[in-house]
Amino acid sequence: MSASDHSSDVATPAGAADPQSSVHAKALRALRASGIEHLVGGAYELEWHIGAHLRDTKDLDVFVRPRDFSRTLDALAAAGFETEVFAHWLGKARRGSHFVDVIFRSGNGEAVVDDAWFERAVPAEVLGVAVRFGALENGIMTRAFVMERERFDGADVAHLLRCRAEQIDWDRLLALFGRHWRVLAAHLVLFGYIYPAERQRIPARVMRDLVGRMSRESHEPPPPDRVCQGTLLSRAQYLVDVEQWRYEDARRSPRGALTPGEIDRWTRAIDEEE
Repeated sequence: MSASDHSSDVATPAGAADPQSSVHAKALRALRASGIEHLVGGAYELEWHIGAHLRDTKDLDVFVRPRDFSRTLDALAAAGFETEVFAHWLGKARRGSHFVDVIFRSGNGEAVVDDAWFERAVPAEVLGVAVRFGALENGIMTRAFVMERERFDGADVAHLLRCRAEQIDWDRLLALFGRHWRVLAAHLVLFGYIYPAERQRIPARVMRDLVGRMSRESHEPPPPDRVCQGTLLSRAQYLVDVEQWRYEDARRSPRGALTPGEIDRWTRAIDEEE
């Protein structure tokens, strides 16, 4: 089944009549009325792709281009939400105890919402509002890097692969991961372990490509820079590497996309959110 086969499906997780869902619906109507181009992600998108309810939805994830970030928060504020720029990659809109996350890039800075996110967007309906979900490949890529101690999105990646392997644009997915291809390889290896009877659904050419890259690397000298890329996977679990063992932080500009100030603020927020 292709993504287009779902164009009239309704993504409405369990509990759609509860106050949280009412708040999410209000936010979606406000954004639709604003005319700001946006995509819905998170649990609503995931459940639409896999056709199953996995967990309760804690918040509504909305993805926008960086240039539309402030306007999106303004549109939600006009609809009665309290808004704030929460971090270097997202803002929050609150109504009571319920939230909307407005996201314009990934927390590690590696993925920025751009025009390509919208090129393969698919129409759907969430809580009675017409929406679009982002391209499947972007959903896999952003989830693949979430490996915090308290949150690991690897199961979401495995479920997307299980349910949508034939609809994935594999060349585009490889291009999205780029120099981070080992992260994709790790998830694909785990997929074959999780679903032994499904592993043939990952194209053989993709696995040959990734295994070939690893084989070639084994014959090359190691890179000269002493860098820890674990910080791209978890903001907390590799602090010992950069703070005590003096590895270079892969997130830090110019190697990565984040400034020292953004990294410091994001690190301080770990304790604030616990």
